[in-house]
Amino acid sequence: REQTLNQLLVEMDGFGMNEGVIVIAATNRPDILDPALTRPGRFDRKIVVGYPDIKAREEILKVHAKNKPLQENVNLSDVAKITSGFTAADLENLLNEAALLAARDRQEAIGPQQIKEATFRVIVGPEKKSRVMTEKDKWLTALHEVGHAIAVKLLSSTEKVDRISIIPAGGAGGYTAHRPEEDTSYMTRSQLNEEIMICLGGKAAEDLVLNEVSTGASSDLKRANTVAHNMVAKYGMSESIGNLVFDNDSNEVFIGKDYGHTRTYSEETAAQIDREVKTIIDHAYAQVKAVLTDNIDKLNRIARALLEKERIEGEEFEALMNE
Repeated sequence: REQTLNQLLVEMDGFGMNEGVIVIAATNRPDILDPALTRPGRFDRKIVVGYPDIKAREEILKVHAKNKPLQENVNLSDVAKITSGFTAADLENLLNEAALLAARDRQEAIGPQQIKEATFRVIVGPEKKSRVMTEKDKWLTALHEVGHAIAVKLLSSTEKVDRISIIPAGGAGGYTAHRPEEDTSYMTRSQLNEEIMICLGGKAAEDLVLNEVSTGASSDLKRANTVAHNMVAKYGMSESIGNLVFDNDSNEVFIGKDYGHTRTYSEETAAQIDREVKTIIDHAYAQVKAVLTDNIDKLNRIARALLEKERIEGEEFEALMNE
């Protein structure tokens, strides 16, 4: 790595003259670059390209839709609203997937249904309807996914449910697709706690109804623990830890030094962080389980409907919750 760094620096500003040559580079981890690369005269001008906002998403969709026939009732402004967090590549992929779905359905133009299905394909991957699941696994998956959905509905201040499915997709036995109702730049402590509760909703539903939990919650637990750890060690959202930051990733360098993770705080501090993370997780789990307990009739009823239909759209879920 040292040789790579030195050679790159020589090519950029060594003794040889390369007049008229502008060196451009791109990275999604600027925090791990060697400082020698970012000094004045080298990569000193930084242009941050973030996720496109709603207006940018609409313009990107217009570009990629130019060579694709769309039905008159397809509104790209509406598509932009439901694709928060999508990159430009995701949006291009969405329209390509929609075109393939329209061709499969023998339609001459892309319609709203193909756009909707393509959106979920980009988010969770294609559904694997050929994968056989036992009735026991289907019921467990239905409870798990409805647990997530009810947590979104009753505990989230920013998210809404788009679809619940027990059709395997993207390596998972089912999925609950939800999204923020508007673009946001920051997340508050309350919103992060809500995200943790949503993650734990599936496991809590299994535990509540079946008095048993499965391995299906592993990715949910991983996500919940990551969010809780960041709250404590990165965002200063722990009352006992306070406004101290123990996130040292920014000190690690990839080009120029060995890439690895080191810890610069004591075992006692690490144990305190672990205790705080556990407290956040335990409190969130207790909250979401209490909410599901209060709504156990809805949990069972909607899970049975999902078991029968295999897929429930957001509007139908809202109606079932209001019954």
